[in-house]
Amino acid sequence: MHLITRQDELEAVVARLEESDFVTVDTEFIRETTFWPILCLIQMAAPGVTALVDPLAKDIDLAPFYRLMANERVIKVFHAARQDVEIIHHQGGLIPKPLFDSQVAAMVCGFGDSVSYEQLVQKVTGGRIDKSSRFTDWRRRPLTEKQLEYALADVTHLIDIYHYLVAELERENRAHWLTEEMSVLTAPATYDPDPEDSWKRLKLRVRKPRELAVLQKLAAWRELEARARDVPRQRVLKDDAVYEIAQQAPRDAEALSRLRTIPKGWERSSTAATLLEIVNEALDLPREEMPEMPKQVQLPEGTAAATELLKVLLKLVADKEGVAAKMLASGDDLDRIAAHGEEADVAALAGWRREVFGEQALRLVRGELGLKFDKRRIRVFETAGKAAAE
Repeated sequence: MHLITRQDELEAVVARLEESDFVTVDTEFIRETTFWPILCLIQMAAPGVTALVDPLAKDIDLAPFYRLMANERVIKVFHAARQDVEIIHHQGGLIPKPLFDSQVAAMVCGFGDSVSYEQLVQKVTGGRIDKSSRFTDWRRRPLTEKQLEYALADVTHLIDIYHYLVAELERENRAHWLTEEMSVLTAPATYDPDPEDSWKRLKLRVRKPRELAVLQKLAAWRELEARARDVPRQRVLKDDAVYEIAQQAPRDAEALSRLRTIPKGWERSSTAATLLEIVNEALDLPREEMPEMPKQVQLPEGTAAATELLKVLLKLVADKEGVAAKMLASGDDLDRIAAHGEEADVAALAGWRREVFGEQALRLVRGELGLKFDKRRIRVFETAGKAAAE
């Protein structure tokens, strides 16, 4: 099993891969102690070509790899692409296009919610993957033959899976469904979240606008600090400390030192001094500039029962269409459709989801469709008496 560590080898294999209509791609990385993932291995394959590339090799330049990722004549096939694309976007400054995510495609083709690569390999090819190398420290060199074989299997089986899923999408006329889904994975905003929005990652354990102001500014500061220092967010400030600071609003080092979540002596650090400036800035905001507390959605009376009916309809449609229910609508989508009907601003009422499920959901809410138990099956029927498709 050959690991590419020389520039001429990388150039040569990329040239061969560029001749293919598609290339399967996977990466191995480590991010336990860093904010940004450390790229440790790149695996690629196309019919008749395989490649294992060592990004940690001395003096290797990954420009040919990024050129391939940017080549719009070659489809880039990943499984569960988001983290791989995040690495390529961060290090290469681009998003691979065109993009095909086999996990999403499998959900569209009825393989269930978030189907794993191992499950797909077994169901499509009948093969099995040796998982014993899954927890490898991919930074260590040399990598063993067994580790390299495990890594390469992540892209070689993907060739057959890609062919199978493309055929299924065409047979079911669902290629446009996948195109809509890929638009999220290829959007730069997916990988460049605004630090000002980082508070939304946290549970909302505050009850007052002033507490929320502190929480928002602390979360944004922590995000920028973690990126700049390339350390996990929790290394800068733990979530529990963010919550406690937001609630207790310490204005000075002495008040900060009294908090349960603050390590002894940390309040005298330069980082703590910066944090206190952030807290005081938030606390000194004029009342009119304080953020509004997010409103809890109050669903109208009777919505819960309508949501339960929509859940039944969702399962029926998902089973009939052979697509994962999760792909069609979320629980929040169902709540909002039950409460607001056509006015609900949810994914289930847009694009292909509306065509497949959303319109039927709206008709059920309007009373134009009904559900009945008939011959040991739940069936959909037209309330006007017309037979509905089962």
